[in-house]
Amino acid sequence: MKFPKTHSLKEIAQIIGSEFVGDENFPVQGMNEIHVVEPGDIVFVDHPKYYDKALKSAATIVLINKQVDCPEGKALLISDDPFRDFNKLTNHFRPFTYSNVSIAPSAQIGAETIIQPNCFIGNHVKIGSNCLIHANVTIYDHCIIGDNVIIQAGTIIGADAFYYKKRPEGFDQLLSGGRVVVEDNVGIGALCTIDRGVTGDTTIGAGTKIDNQVHVGHDTVIGNKCLIAAQTGIAGCVIIEDEVTLWGQVGTTSGITIGTKAVIMGQTGVTKSIPGGKTYFGTPIEESREKLKELAYVKRIPEILEKLK
Repeated sequence: MKFPKTHSLKEIAQIIGSEFVGDENFPVQGMNEIHVVEPGDIVFVDHPKYYDKALKSAATIVLINKQVDCPEGKALLISDDPFRDFNKLTNHFRPFTYSNVSIAPSAQIGAETIIQPNCFIGNHVKIGSNCLIHANVTIYDHCIIGDNVIIQAGTIIGADAFYYKKRPEGFDQLLSGGRVVVEDNVGIGALCTIDRGVTGDTTIGAGTKIDNQVHVGHDTVIGNKCLIAAQTGIAGCVIIEDEVTLWGQVGTTSGITIGTKAVIMGQTGVTKSIPGGKTYFGTPIEESREKLKELAYVKRIPEILEKLK
């Protein structure tokens, strides 16, 4: 998430009430999660396991809960609770804005687009031309829908990320200030849920078609001309490259990459990154031919045991 204007390190420290290390005029242009940070961004880290990764990331401002040497060309924000203070920044720069109308006045809707009854279109949403948004669709604030997009009834675009920190008193939610970006010529089925990014974008690439009851987690990027069948669950921060096919009830773990033109057969659990151009099946996932051979061998076990008697 980029800020509306560049802020100084001192200004950001004042917002969250933290100490800082570096030039007080050091430029801060935005905030993001570690897998998508750029120079000018703030990244937060609150676990020793990830200190080194955050300090060496592309982010030039690190919100951290330990006094450490500041890397050259970077700045630090020292906090006793970086998770809490990252939420403060999200709430400051992209606060929840109440709406009491079905289509927010700040929403932009393109020519020849049809919005069916009982839809909610949030603040600063942009919808392109020649779209068809069926009844009872909800599109949260700041989301972007391209041209020639069809969204079937009951789908929700832009709900909060499923991202929590365990505290002694319960689970503390990381606030979501990101967006969903749906590119041109996408079709989204009924009762789908596509979560927005924490601070970045969840993206559905041009020409992709999604069946009913599919869930897409936060910050996931789905490429162009993919096919995703019903009841598939895609975790957060997944990269699905172009022309991938996911058949029904596929599930993925987070943070993996599925290569171009991969085909994942139904009820497969995608537990790791996989190269494209192949067909996969099973849990744990394997190339389908090998997995089907294994299953054939398993069926022969009683026969083999009988021969050994």
